Amino acid sequence: QVQLVESGGGLVQPGGSLRLSCEGSGSIFSFNTMGWYRQAPGSERELVATITSSPTGGGETNYADSVKGRFTISRENGKNLVSLQMNSLKPEDTAVYYCNLEQIYINCWGQGTQVTVSS
Repeated sequence: QVQLVESGGGLVQPGGSLRLSCEGSGSIFSFNTMGWYRQAPGSERELVATITSSPTGGGETNYADSVKGRFTISRENGKNLVSLQMNSLKPEDTAVYYCNLEQIYINCWGQGTQVTVSS
């Protein structure tokens, strides 16, 4: 069983920054992908960014076009901790952000954290 605990989020003005963190615990294998997805009201859940892990390092990243150059995903493998640094935030970034871990047999989601970008 895997559990994901998210932190961060909140209210920020346009152009501001926020940092989200997610720590996984439980039966996490060396090969996995952790990342962030988001869901705005009335919209489907969409990819924000993901990052891989493997015994040899991994660290391959993938970003949605809408966040490239503004968001940075990183991870500390020894702690199964993934962070999302969000800069130059826009009102359209407002959504519930969900942490995700995918590995063999398991696709796990966090509870979600609200990010609101508004003046």
